[in-house]
Amino acid sequence: MWTNYHATLHQVLKNKNILPKNGKILVAVSGGQDSLCLARLILDLQSKWDWEVAIAHCHHNWALDEGLPEHIAQIAHDWQVNFYLETATQKIPEKEASARKWRYQALNKIALNYGFNYLVTGHTKSDRTETFLYNLIRGAGSDGLTSLNWSRELSHNQIKLVRPLLNFSRQDTLKFCELCQLPIWLDPYNQNKKFSRNRIRLDLIPYLQEKFNPQVEHHIAQTIEILKADREYLNQQAEELYLQGIINTTTINRQILKDKPLSLQRRVIKKFLGQNLAKMPNFEQIEEVVTLINAPNKSKSSSLGKSQNNHSSFILAQVQDDLLTLI
Repeated sequence: MWTNYHATLHQVLKNKNILPKNGKILVAVSGGQDSLCLARLILDLQSKWDWEVAIAHCHHNWALDEGLPEHIAQIAHDWQVNFYLETATQKIPEKEASARKWRYQALNKIALNYGFNYLVTGHTKSDRTETFLYNLIRGAGSDGLTSLNWSRELSHNQIKLVRPLLNFSRQDTLKFCELCQLPIWLDPYNQNKKFSRNRIRLDLIPYLQEKFNPQVEHHIAQTIEILKADREYLNQQAEELYLQGIINTTTINRQILKDKPLSLQRRVIKKFLGQNLAKMPNFEQIEEVVTLINAPNKSKSSSLGKSQNNHSSFILAQVQDDLLTLI
């Protein structure tokens, strides 16, 4: 069967070159509509792209997931595709961040062990909207707002994570599954509103669609693409500026930064602080150090941070002649 959904994905792959011919592709399948849609489309396009394709599933060992691995194994058997299962041997907390971190580690392990160079996931335009709103609420900058991209490197560039369905909405993947009569696993965890992303998906986005803009997902996706291009350019410029100004890990030549736009100053200082802190600096820490770029000689700043053992510690920065030094 060839549908408009096949044509859409085929055209995306041709335009973006994110899954080139002859690739070894591992498809992450959770059992839900998005990943089933992705897996079926990838298998249907396999002959056109000469891919080697397999399916992988990560089983959290949560009580409500009982029977899920067997369900996906049966699908793989029916589709005549290799299936790899990774089951948690230790209890994975029923939290979004913990589960996501473990899944990517498990999928990465499977890909490395069996020689796959592409890991594909069923993230959609709807997921992109959720991530944008989630990070916006948390006060993230452009890096956070554009974090769900078409592809990124994993495992020191040995494996590329690819999200081919970012032009598809969740409604699209459901329609495709219904059209192809795919056996969707209804995950009860997706309805649990103790998870913030579920509240965004179930409450906030429908509210925005009804009260503000029915095409909110489409327009946010456009905004992300604009921000992504701007971010990539600014990051490139900031990297060049950083390399010009860095003296050593704790000292940078502030004269290099003085006449530069604030956006570049912030990015350079963020990278500079990131080399010295146990975790990435927050907005307040970056701003305190940025003010020293044009401060009088012998000025000092202190910014409250967190060390690796979670004890409070102060980051001190001082200006001496043309240099800005962390002490």
